[in-house]
Amino acid sequence: MKVLHVESGRHLYGGGKQVLYLMEGLARRGVDNLLACPDGAHIAEPARAFGTVIELPMKGDVDIGLAGRLKRVIRQHRPDLVHIHSRRGADVWGGVAARLAGVPALISRRVDNPESRWAVTLKYGLYAHVITISEGIRQVLLAEGLAPERVSCVRSALDPAPYLREYDKAAFRATLDLPADTPVAGMVAQLIPRKGHRHLLAALPRVLERHPRLQVLVFGRGPLEAELRQAIADANLGDHVRLMGFVDDLPAQLGCLDLLVHPADMEGLGVSLLQASAAQVPIIACRAGGMPEAVRDGINGLLIDVGDVAALGTAMIRLLDDADLRRHMGAAGRALVLDEFSVDVMCEGNLAIYDKVLARAFHRTGP
Repeated sequence: MKVLHVESGRHLYGGGKQVLYLMEGLARRGVDNLLACPDGAHIAEPARAFGTVIELPMKGDVDIGLAGRLKRVIRQHRPDLVHIHSRRGADVWGGVAARLAGVPALISRRVDNPESRWAVTLKYGLYAHVITISEGIRQVLLAEGLAPERVSCVRSALDPAPYLREYDKAAFRATLDLPADTPVAGMVAQLIPRKGHRHLLAALPRVLERHPRLQVLVFGRGPLEAELRQAIADANLGDHVRLMGFVDDLPAQLGCLDLLVHPADMEGLGVSLLQASAAQVPIIACRAGGMPEAVRDGINGLLIDVGDVAALGTAMIRLLDDADLRRHMGAAGRALVLDEFSVDVMCEGNLAIYDKVLARAFHRTGP
């Protein structure tokens, strides 16, 4: 089986890492992988270990020419199917290219933001099947009119190995010039509005009344960086909140947090939630999208309603007050990731859908 993967993201964020996990797992199972990605994309170099990489211009939703470029790639390399992994134009033009080339295609949907029924009908009509990374996203698509037999859930996965280590929390705090017993919370997310950084900043004054030495580390990059810096300054939180940017050694730092806060307005699943659980860090997240599938309320973390700043503050105080609860939830989170979010489970789930799509195509066209 030969599969052309299309990933239009330039940075190696959560979605791109899922593509790498999948390519690696498929290669171990004898699948011939191809990857089409933007020129200079961060995924290109590591992906070469698992298949052939084709870099080409990908300019977003208005890049009509992407359909022609991908069609030429399909015609040249003759994959058995095309798997679209991201948006930024690929979700439309990739489907068009596969349709024009006469190759069955499927698409992974990683976000839970709503789409109109006409958009769902037109866009997903290009695809033989839709794969969602959480049941929450699948339910969104069903509510928007997609037929149940055309959409399946295969959850995102995590390679837990980098997080299965002993963490020296005191040494980590020393690198930040903090006393060894300083409470530290973190947030790992792109600096974009829907991730909910504003809710965390709004909750902090109350939390700091109870835990005045608390430090909050915000990991990630994005267009909101300048706005967040200003908001931190305006709220006089500069002594308590640090923007850490994008760090290459996140696995070495994540387990040194006392808790992870993820008050996103919407989230397909949340790879950072799986990472935190693997590192035995309890989580506060929202009852939205796929987050309740990664964070089980009262088991490996606490769930709050979207935008409920008071509940966010209460949850943070509860976890910061109770070290035993944090340890218990951390251990439960690691067990959850190992049991339900393995790379092997994710690869087998995608491969089963590939087999079903190809069998249907063979049945329709004949040998």
